[in-house]
Amino acid sequence: MLHFFYTNRWQILTLTLEHLWLVGLAIAIAIIIGVPLGILVSRRAWLRKPVLGGTNVLQTIPSLALFGFLLPAPWLGQRSDRLAIAALVLYALLPIVRNTYTGIMGVDPAVKEAALGMGMTDGELLRHVELPLGMAFILAGVRIATVTAVGVATIAAAVGAGGLGELIFRGLAMVNNELILAGAIPAALLAIIADVAIGAVENRLRVPK
Repeated sequence: MLHFFYTNRWQILTLTLEHLWLVGLAIAIAIIIGVPLGILVSRRAWLRKPVLGGTNVLQTIPSLALFGFLLPAPWLGQRSDRLAIAALVLYALLPIVRNTYTGIMGVDPAVKEAALGMGMTDGELLRHVELPLGMAFILAGVRIATVTAVGVATIAAAVGAGGLGELIFRGLAMVNNELILAGAIPAALLAIIADVAIGAVENRLRVPK
């Protein structure tokens, strides 16, 4: 097995970088969309059920089925990497939106009242109080989304988007355990590294009780 990894190290490295690119771009887009959406949901009670319910529904769709649903889309369907990134973004939205909402709503009401009593506007309250105090929860959502995306990105190879899933699918087709492990082991390591790294930052930001 080690000999196989060494012999094919450049191919594995290339596909690992492709995997990182798909996941990294998707998570960045999901943060850009999800955090403001979570803030909006915390400010508009009537949006909570449709937004949180909608992102919950997206999580229940099997990954291959989601790729199939997105395939006919005019712009997304033209390139497999766009299709894969769009699917990963949709899967990443739920934990980011939900944890942003939970982090903001979890701030002690007394702290909010004190900030407003000091003359802070709603925007200043958000920037200087709610987001800093809720950042650990937001990062927890990013961590869950990232680990999930690393796993789901392996399915992206089914639509030709590349990544480590390419080795897994090729190994399944050839009934070759070495190929399967060459894709599965780096993907698992990426998920573990992401979980540990983001978790360490998250723990640093947690307010001691």
